[in-house]
Amino acid sequence: MCECGTTGRGDEIRTPKIGVGEAKAGTKMKVAVLNMSGKEVGSLEIDEQSLGGEINPSLIKQAYVRYHANQRQGSARTKSRSMVEGSTRKIYRQKGTGNARMGQVRSNIRRGGGRAFAKTKVREEYRLDMPVKMRRKANRNALLAKLMDNEVKVFDKLMLSSPKTREFEAVLKACGIDRSALIAVTPDNENVRRSARNIETVSVCNSEQLTCFEMLNHRYLLISKADLEAWIAGASSQTAKGGKDRTSSKQRGASEKEAA
Repeated sequence: MCECGTTGRGDEIRTPKIGVGEAKAGTKMKVAVLNMSGKEVGSLEIDEQSLGGEINPSLIKQAYVRYHANQRQGSARTKSRSMVEGSTRKIYRQKGTGNARMGQVRSNIRRGGGRAFAKTKVREEYRLDMPVKMRRKANRNALLAKLMDNEVKVFDKLMLSSPKTREFEAVLKACGIDRSALIAVTPDNENVRRSARNIETVSVCNSEQLTCFEMLNHRYLLISKADLEAWIAGASSQTAKGGKDRTSSKQRGASEKEAA
């Protein structure tokens, strides 16, 4: 069902094939809601059309490559022959020595000389751009792919009374998490953040900033029901042609009044 690649963590990046996961108009999928013990306590209905309706692998890949490229530091540097210290004098005359012809000592074929193709690119030259609405749709499409593969674990409440790694490992075991997992929580959920950060195969991210790059780099996604509903209904839902920008009209109006 999926085309696979690998990440540096040894996990697979799985992208559904073209034509897989097409949704009918108005269809909704039911997602089981679990408690911290791994038992089903309810369900959540999600409209597939709100997540794109069908999976678009090319869009997801474009967004994934963009997120990956924009994380590149771009600080690798090597010296070309013009940057290496040394004289520009010709070592010996062109003819009559019996040796191969040779120029300056900074040539890339000599020891201590410059590099033939020096690394001089800066961070900005690696960056890629993508329209905001395309990025939003790719993120929602990646969530749809995860839901179709049953790789999203929705909890009624994802909270711990104290930061205990052992307790959070028990939650993962109860839910059948046997591969890498992404924990999406709000910034104020400090106990879960501190409990999950010491587990090697687990990463933690802000639930409001959930992206396809994070989702595809992990096998499972763990999120609370309230956080998932807020993300689906939030700014990422503005993917239509007439969708608004990052800020709402009320927020823009308030900022204009403050500026005035």
